[in-house]
Amino acid sequence: MQRVFLKIPSHQKSQVLLWSSWITKIGLRKDFRLWKDSIYTGSSKEMDVQANEDVPLHDEFLVCGEVVTHVLKCGPWSDLFNTEDHSSPKLLVLVVTGNPGIPAFYAEFVKALYLSLEKRYPVWVISHAGHVSVPHGAKVDEERPEDPSGSKLDEDAFGLEGQVEHKLAFLRRHVPATLKLVLIGHSVGSYMLLEMMKRAPQLPVLRCFLLFPTIERIAKSPNGKVMTPLLCWLRYALYVPIYIGLSLVPAKVLTMLASVFLQRLKLKNEITSRHVLNSLNVSCIANAMYLGSQEMRAILERDNCTIQKHLQKLTFYYGSSDAWCPVQYYEDLKKDFPGGDIKLCEKGIEHAFIMSSNQEMAAMVAGWLEDDLSKL
Repeated sequence: MQRVFLKIPSHQKSQVLLWSSWITKIGLRKDFRLWKDSIYTGSSKEMDVQANEDVPLHDEFLVCGEVVTHVLKCGPWSDLFNTEDHSSPKLLVLVVTGNPGIPAFYAEFVKALYLSLEKRYPVWVISHAGHVSVPHGAKVDEERPEDPSGSKLDEDAFGLEGQVEHKLAFLRRHVPATLKLVLIGHSVGSYMLLEMMKRAPQLPVLRCFLLFPTIERIAKSPNGKVMTPLLCWLRYALYVPIYIGLSLVPAKVLTMLASVFLQRLKLKNEITSRHVLNSLNVSCIANAMYLGSQEMRAILERDNCTIQKHLQKLTFYYGSSDAWCPVQYYEDLKKDFPGGDIKLCEKGIEHAFIMSSNQEMAAMVAGWLEDDLSKL
């Protein structure tokens, strides 16, 4: 098959550079460099594409705490309070994303995990507040006055504290209080899960998996040292060129750029193609950068008290070359909690595993769950 490479006019190359600084936050610099080289020089690297079995995948946009939220639901269960059409599941697997909190990036992971769990349990992934926009024509489930999550979130709804409360509000409204939970946090999502378990110890958590967990000293990590000045001191200065860049690029060109961008990062699928472009606006990018700035300033010392309290339910998975949570952090945690389930990756999986290791991560998580599921 002949491959066609998109040539970027010189006056639009500044937009590529703007994207580079944003996606560095989620650990995509290496793959972005490959993509950037291909659009400038026409060079490319072959990609292996593995077809997945078709599985039910539902998009849902809802208002939670007066904030629009995107939930990607894998499995036939769209309403856990009404399961007449399907057998009632014994648990829910909920994924809390890294930053930016765009569920579409995790579509292949949740599909792979759903299949690895033999289609017996719903696997959902929830967006961060303020990181998604509703596509044109999409239905939004509004809050009702009697909803327990109907109260407005903290004034700082898009900050670190607000994101934690946002996830708890979602669970109160959309998940039966007695349904067991398997929680999966990626990157800063791991920090949010620990905070959720601290603030709501009554949650019926069966297991909690913290993948590439940024739960301490982010600003002192190799990537944190680079991103802290950008996110904490220069963030407002970056808004102007981002706004100008997004405003100048025609919609059709932006769509083509996004398509090539996702393809080169091995993230292109029906879900990402439909939703990522809607989040490529100043508001969503600013909210993601604001959350990043709070991560650098607020995630300092590890919450050992919460970890000790829930240690038997926690599994930590660190990367062997992760510039957001270095191996030293793994060694320190292992030393402080010798009885904990704390693992170091031996497969070379990157921090942003959603780009190329969805099948591997899903298979590992399913394997770690076997004993617990057998007791249900």
